[in-house]
Amino acid sequence: MTTQTILPVNHEALAAFSKSSGEPAWVTEIRSKALELAAGLELPKLEKTRLDRWTLDNYGKLRQGAQTSEELPESLSSLIDINEHSNLIVQRNSGVVFTKLSPELTAQGVIFTDLETAVREHEDLVKKHLFTAIPAEENQLTALHAALWNGGVFLYVPKNVEVEIPLQAVFLIDDAGSSFTPHVLIVADSNSRVTYVDNYISGDLNEAIVHNGAAEVFVKAGSKVQFASVHHLAGQITDLTYRRAVVENDGSIEWIIGEMNAGDAMSETLSVLKGNGSTSDAKVIAVGSGSQKLNLTTKAVHFGKSSDSQMITRAVMREESTAIINGITKIEKGATKANGEQTEKVLMLSPKARGDANPILLIDEDDVTAGHAASVGQVNAEQIYYLMSRGISRAQAERLIIYGFLAPVVSDIPLEQLQNQLQGLVERKLGQ
Repeated sequence: MTTQTILPVNHEALAAFSKSSGEPAWVTEIRSKALELAAGLELPKLEKTRLDRWTLDNYGKLRQGAQTSEELPESLSSLIDINEHSNLIVQRNSGVVFTKLSPELTAQGVIFTDLETAVREHEDLVKKHLFTAIPAEENQLTALHAALWNGGVFLYVPKNVEVEIPLQAVFLIDDAGSSFTPHVLIVADSNSRVTYVDNYISGDLNEAIVHNGAAEVFVKAGSKVQFASVHHLAGQITDLTYRRAVVENDGSIEWIIGEMNAGDAMSETLSVLKGNGSTSDAKVIAVGSGSQKLNLTTKAVHFGKSSDSQMITRAVMREESTAIINGITKIEKGATKANGEQTEKVLMLSPKARGDANPILLIDEDDVTAGHAASVGQVNAEQIYYLMSRGISRAQAERLIIYGFLAPVVSDIPLEQLQNQLQGLVERKLGQ
């Protein structure tokens, strides 16, 4: 069954954009085929969520982004610290406006640049990986993303290189008329180490717009990648994000995700544990407020023997917000000795707030271990009473319990500025 879709751009305009951006023919072909797919594919079917009822009709206009080191907006000053050792990419609306990589990492062969530059200058690395973890044909959103992506990040870490300092990207949207569809592509070669941190923020917008973003992470044998991301987009922005890692033998991916948007948001954070001994550790927190609708999925698929996945998702809902929190562990036939553990917890601060935690185990192999835990409820009255009996006010007691509830993720953010920002966002969203 197909569905009639009004596309945000036609084939002629897309081809003209690709040509004006100086993209190789293979990139133009990917865009064209993806746009054709989008016309016939359906939206993803989410648990207890009708995406077709969300505001999805404004993707902005495709505009070629200037590759310049312009003066950065004042709104970024608290998030970044630029010095000679900085490793930073800033995208503003459709294009990257600032790129910096330290000479030390450049000398080691690390590549950290915008994806639009990478498809031209590093074709051999990019072409082999781009849209293979998140294929365009998966659904209408992935097809539109593959057709419309702009800016974005390409990070490559060579074999045996260990990067000690986190590499950071900031994605800023302050113009609802511009397309905002960044793609992050990370390739960590064998026995390498890297931490990547990004932040999605927005300025004042005068109309609704869709952010349709994606991140693909390839963790080669023996490598370790830490991926931290905080989304703090305004209420006019519908945030749709796919994150996916493919992990080979003895590789490791760690996800640290803060979903702090003010508008409706859907995300999927998936680890494909392809290799033997591969591991995934995913920590996700979300705070819902107003009339927000959230649908957040954390997932691990085990193919490798002795692979291990851990998931923690915690959401705090207030006012009239609603959240569907999905945890999915899939252990395929042949993934002997695999282990998958997951926990989903939702804390509701208002009688009108709603949370739904859905732990799912799909096991096709006998010789494995797996477990799950889920809970949905109000702040524990006994904990409040205990703290108040120690001379703490009710308001402060509730605040301490909430911060303790979210602490497993906040404390793991690997960049001090981002950790402070996330703590501030939690306080702001909780009306504190």
